[in-house]
Amino acid sequence: MKNRGPILFSLAIAVALFLAFYPPVNNTQKEAALMQTILTDLNYYHYQSVEIDDTLSEKIYSLYLDRLDGNRRWLTQADLAQLDPWKHKLDDEAKDGTFLFLDLASQLQEKGIAKTQAYYREFLAHPFEYNKDESYETDTEKKPFAKDDAELKEYWRQAMKWETMNRLIAMLEKKEKGDVDFKDKTFEELEEDSRKEQLKTYDDWYDRLEKRKRTDHLSLYLNALTNVFDPHTAYFEPIDKQNFDISMSGRLEGIGARLQTDGDYTKVSEIIIGGPAWKQGALEENDRITKVAQGDDPVWTDITGMVINDVVQLIRGTPGTKVRLSIRKADGTTQEISIIRDVVILEEGFAKSLLLESPDKEKIGYIRLPKFYADFNNNDGRRCADDIAIELEKLKQNNVAGIILDLRNNGGGSLRDVVNMSGFFVEEGPIVQVKSRDRKPEVLEDDDPSVLYNGPLIVMVNQFSASASEILAAALQDYGRAVIVGTGNSTFGKGTVQRFFDLDALLRGNDDVKPLGEIKMTVQKFFRVNGGSTQLKGVIPDIILPNIWLYLETGEKEEDFPMQWTQIEPVEYSQHAYSLTHLNKVIEKSAFRIRNNEVFQKIDERAKEIKAQRDKSTQSLNLTNFRAQTEEWEAKDNAFDKLFEAEVVAGVQNLPADISGIEADESKKARNDDWLKDVKKDVYLLETLNIMHDMLTFR
Repeated sequence: MKNRGPILFSLAIAVALFLAFYPPVNNTQKEAALMQTILTDLNYYHYQSVEIDDTLSEKIYSLYLDRLDGNRRWLTQADLAQLDPWKHKLDDEAKDGTFLFLDLASQLQEKGIAKTQAYYREFLAHPFEYNKDESYETDTEKKPFAKDDAELKEYWRQAMKWETMNRLIAMLEKKEKGDVDFKDKTFEELEEDSRKEQLKTYDDWYDRLEKRKRTDHLSLYLNALTNVFDPHTAYFEPIDKQNFDISMSGRLEGIGARLQTDGDYTKVSEIIIGGPAWKQGALEENDRITKVAQGDDPVWTDITGMVINDVVQLIRGTPGTKVRLSIRKADGTTQEISIIRDVVILEEGFAKSLLLESPDKEKIGYIRLPKFYADFNNNDGRRCADDIAIELEKLKQNNVAGIILDLRNNGGGSLRDVVNMSGFFVEEGPIVQVKSRDRKPEVLEDDDPSVLYNGPLIVMVNQFSASASEILAAALQDYGRAVIVGTGNSTFGKGTVQRFFDLDALLRGNDDVKPLGEIKMTVQKFFRVNGGSTQLKGVIPDIILPNIWLYLETGEKEEDFPMQWTQIEPVEYSQHAYSLTHLNKVIEKSAFRIRNNEVFQKIDERAKEIKAQRDKSTQSLNLTNFRAQTEEWEAKDNAFDKLFEAEVVAGVQNLPADISGIEADESKKARNDDWLKDVKKDVYLLETLNIMHDMLTFR
């Protein structure tokens, strides 16, 4: 359609002003207001300017269809023929604030869901023909949309047979091992059980699909629109933003229980230690919550069949307020309980440290940081930089010879905290450069000349270490301050910065349409102090340890519509806190150990096998052939798992300052014991300790 990008901003403001004086009275106007505010914010704040035109429309169309039916389960080419005329009209729909395409797509999906429920129920009602030689394509990117209902039904027959075969093989293995629940059952009985399990799984899934609301469909579509700007720009419904804040802050206001959907019921999956439910003592894991009431209100809300987000909204609330729950215990008894809501701290996501022993008996400090968390909404909330400072001081008091900071699987978080944290290891100076659209780069500096820790430092990363993790690793690598040890060829490659924008801010008054939610938007790119970017390329470790993902493409470059790699001018930087002398010798010694280490050799072999298996996406639907392939793969899996059963890291212990707090609660102690066991079996940590020994030897 004709490009009307230049008038977008004024149009959106005009709509906002109109709504300010004439509050919307129906859902159509609310959705129009939501779209217009999103487009306005994108136009004004997003890092890269994108024209709202036919090219963008085609991208939205493609991405939305992939998310609507990426597994080719519901739509046929006849359905696509109805949707195809909209391919170059979605830009106009967005500007007009209309959703006719979404209405049509949702209707077609709902028809497909209703139609295919009959398919899977038909196929799962009778035994499959397991001796037939046929194959099933498991890679949906290689499978086109079905040309008609007959081909779609055949897709479902193959899918149901393949998934049932997986369940059946697992049951047959348990029977052969003498499992009490399976040993006396015939093949026919096990086959029937497999189909019944499969039927329940799909009936439960389709039941959840039926409970979706208009806002669920709208969120899916709006996120397709925002994600074509870049993968990290996204629309958040109010409940989604609330969950994000909890994840980042490690703090929620409620009863302190994790919930999950169990059929039509809401089940308690975990009681959080120290929270109100834990203190009250009546609510337990596996309890089913059937009704909820607020305070002393006699009116109960029956939550049977309610989606989990709506249940959570009823149970969370302001600290000091009361919520009443009607629960059904595992033994079938019912009970009504009252819990006073409070602030709940989720401690498992916070930084923690241990004392380790290198193979040469040096005492080494180890810090695990799961994410760069920060409580943005509370001045007294937890921040990871403050917590890391505390852990560093505790380790120094224990006279460690070196420190390992583990950022594996750390997806990032607070930019302010990563700048402050990097400053713990160097004198004052630049940490990262941040550039907004059409502006000169801003240098974010550590302005504190003190150095909290000036000893040998290793930062552990992997291909899932992203964003803030990459900033810290890149800064300490550029400064020559730490050795970066990675289990993978590079880190994730996310070199962008996001900020939340409250969509209600554009609309004064208009309480009828609020809350609209928020948009998390990419507003900046960050660059290393050497001028390079981590975008797409990530941080290449100084020392690379083999892992099972080594030959698979992972990271930002595999996302849809990622921003491109760019670079800017470097800034001056230097540090005198610690000198990485003889780094080449340290790298050479590690490479020699890796080449001659049987475990790492087998990890590398397994990584190649996984790559070959991933490339081979067509699977046999002959039970005998498929079982033989499955058993061969499971044998290799079991042999591989045994590589990590031995305890290889010595001297693993909690810090003296932490022991009393850990032992005060049995559940916390059990989780700590599990963590210690995992650390002791970490072969990557063992090699990292060897690297630390080399650093201490060559200093």
